[in-house]
Amino acid sequence: MFFPLAMVFLIVYFMIIRPQSKRQKEHQSMIDGLRRGDTIVTQGGLIGKIAKVEESELQIDIAKDVRITIVRSMILTVRSKTEPAEKK
Repeated sequence: MFFPLAMVFLIVYFMIIRPQSKRQKEHQSMIDGLRRGDTIVTQGGLIGKIAKVEESELQIDIAKDVRITIVRSMILTVRSKTEPAEKK
């Protein structure tokens, strides 16, 4: 009785829980690596360039003279990364 239940749990863990936590870690590392100048896509479908990075929010330019503030967790993907500035 215990063996089939354990097998079901293992299947659920390896098919659902583990891949989801892996995607979550990758998304968090992507968000932590954001910097000024990166082009991003939000979960709402807005495409913009990061103008200012704050602790929990980002300011992005979505058009000429149009800057909005969004929460970091709303970033879906990074379209293009900027090269890090050289430290002098």
